[in-house]
Parts: sequence; C-alpha cells; structure tokens
Amino acid sequence: MKRIAFLVSGSGTNMENMIKRIQAGEVPAVPAIVISNKPGAKALEKAGALGVKTVVIDHKAYADRAAFDKALDTCLETHKIELVVLAGFMRVLTERFVKKYYGRLINIHPALLPAFPGAHAIKDAWDAKVKETGVTVHFVDSGVDTGPVILQHKVLVLANDTLETLEARIHKIEYEIYPQALKLVLLGGLQT
Repeated sequence: MKRIAFLVSGSGTNMENMIKRIQAGEVPAVPAIVISNKPGAKALEKAGALGVKTVVIDHKAYADRAAFDKALDTCLETHKIELVVLAGFMRVLTERFVKKYYGRLINIHPALLPAFPGAHAIKDAWDAKVKETGVTVHFVDSGVDTGPVILQHKVLVLANDTLETLEARIHKIEYEIYPQALKLVLLGGLQT
C-alpha cells in the first residue's frame, strides 16, 4: 500500500476523516505522516490521537518558499512518501515542488472549480448569490486551484440557507468525496 503524507495548517477535519477511513480499511493506504506548517495546529493533536506520526515544518523559520519547500521535500523523501494529500494546507507550493510531485499531489476545494478559486471560496460563492456551488478534488498544478479535476459534487444553495448552513453542507460533502477521490488515485484509475 502507498505511503501518504497529509499536509495541514489548521483543524484537520478532512485529514482526520481520511485517516479514520484508511484505518477502517475503506481506503488502501498507509497514513505515514502528518506535516503542519503551523506549530500548535489542531490537526497535529488529532493525528497523534489516531497514532499517526506528526512533524512541524514552520514556514516562518525559512527565508522563502523555496527553502520551506526544500525542507518539506526532504521530510517527504525521508518518510518514503508516495502520495501527498493537502487537507487544509494554506500555503502555495513552489513550481519546482509541484512538478516533482505532479500526479501524486491532490487537494480539496470548497467550490465547483474553476469557479471561486482561492482561500475564501464558500464566502465568495455566497456573496455572488449563486444557485449552486460544491466541492472539487483535484490534482495540484503550478496554478492556484487550477489542476485537473478528480471528482466534483454539486451543492445547491437553498432559499433558507445562511453562510453557516451552506458551509456545513459543503464540509459534509467534503468528508464523502475526498476519501472517494483518494481511493481513485490510489487504485490508478485516473490520468493527470
């Protein structure tokens, strides 16, 4: 089974969900390591509670993105990582890093890409008063939220929705389709 690294910056709910799915035998992989660019990220505590090794590579300790990505790459090589899963990782990776891991680097985004790329997709969709939004899992390329789509799922914006209820429904869909997309990638049924 392939060794996976999860890159996180925050609460780690998607990471926690996927590790539990892997440990339940639903996704054929080994959750080898969880790496956070932020010391004290809640995701580290969750990963540790699930018995997964954690490492902090604080981006503030590096002079630039290239130096941070080099440290990240060294950590991934040390742990023999075959697939990198971004789960709330709030850093743009360098083109060199993305090229090295292209086809083995995936991300989830709370919108139907190419609509609403970037860090505030749910609020952006809400402010645009769209009738539907959704969730996209995609391969990471050198753009921001521009890589080839693995899976998408639509989420209707209901008449009685608030930003908070829409956000909750989007996150619920994330917890379903991210493990499905990960499994598709692991089983090799996709072309980048």
